[in-house]
Amino acid sequence: MNLLVIIIAAVFINNYVMSQFLGICPFLGVSKKVETAAGMGVAVIFVMALASAAGWLAYTFILVPLGLEYLYNISFILIIASLVQFVEMFIKKSSPSLYQALGVFLPLITTNCAVLGVVVTNMQNGYNFIESIVNGVGGALGFALAIILFAGIRERIARNKILPAVQGFPIALISAGLMSIAFLGFTGLLS
Repeated sequence: MNLLVIIIAAVFINNYVMSQFLGICPFLGVSKKVETAAGMGVAVIFVMALASAAGWLAYTFILVPLGLEYLYNISFILIIASLVQFVEMFIKKSSPSLYQALGVFLPLITTNCAVLGVVVTNMQNGYNFIESIVNGVGGALGFALAIILFAGIRERIARNKILPAVQGFPIALISAGLMSIAFLGFTGLLS
């Protein structure tokens, strides 16, 4: 039951994009088309799940025994950067069109603070290995859900008449704010 609570909280209540405002750069940059947003979501799911597992292992079996807990940020960033390089090479070989569509935003997963945020959250909450992976997958599913929903909204907005003063980025920010308010409705779901 605890794992179900962790995943529901990560997807809806503590959504890294909508509630904690982490990972906004790829959220706004890759959300113009649903297909591209879905590709980014899958890449983030993969990276967050692996980063959660690798971060827990590094923290528990290397940093803590050596008394180097204070180096957790640096070690987590190195782990995430390595994983993103792996994902980038894989996508470049397996789906060149998705690689082109994601463009500069794929390497930006390295600096996506949502990925770092989930690994740090796992450490701060004292999650065990399985709980860390579940929280990582839940956080990534929440990111994917938010970016795909937002891309769908942006596609619909692009087909409508919008006042010139709010066309483009302003209407995207207004839509993101309204989505964030909607996710705020999940706050009381778990107590």
